[in-house]
Amino acid sequence: MDPILFNSSFGLKLGVSQVVAEIIRFMKDDPRRKYKITIGTDSELMADKHADFVTAIVVHRVGNGGRYFWRQFKLGNFYTLRDRIIREVMISLDAAKDILAALEDASKTEGDTLTWDFEIHADVGANGPTKDLIQEVVGMIRAYNFEARTKPLSYAASNVADRHV
Repeated sequence: MDPILFNSSFGLKLGVSQVVAEIIRFMKDDPRRKYKITIGTDSELMADKHADFVTAIVVHRVGNGGRYFWRQFKLGNFYTLRDRIIREVMISLDAAKDILAALEDASKTEGDTLTWDFEIHADVGANGPTKDLIQEVVGMIRAYNFEARTKPLSYAASNVADRHV
């Protein structure tokens, strides 16, 4: 199966190594700044019970803008909101492992000048139908040793990925 490529704001299709190269380039443009890299996935259920998933990778130059990359794909039958939310989180975790490993490898060649925080954003919140899933989702993310953010702080999933669903 072909890898699912990420879209850039310039209309380019990029693989993981290319996304990481762009993130590194963006951080090198102003290496004294603090950076936050976040990954989040959102989905929309279709009438045929398939779901449209969008994963966003956001690199935020804290206090001064950022860039993002996104990919979209459809997956099979989903009958409950819980199943779809769990799949969103698993997709984000898989992407995070790939991106973080590539970032760590690339940063070794760049020296210790680049630093960043790394978070997984889940599209769940204290209000609405996903409130009962917060503890489970945050536990899943923390089990992989990632920082977890939920609504209203989960902008990578709730705003950026949601824009492309």
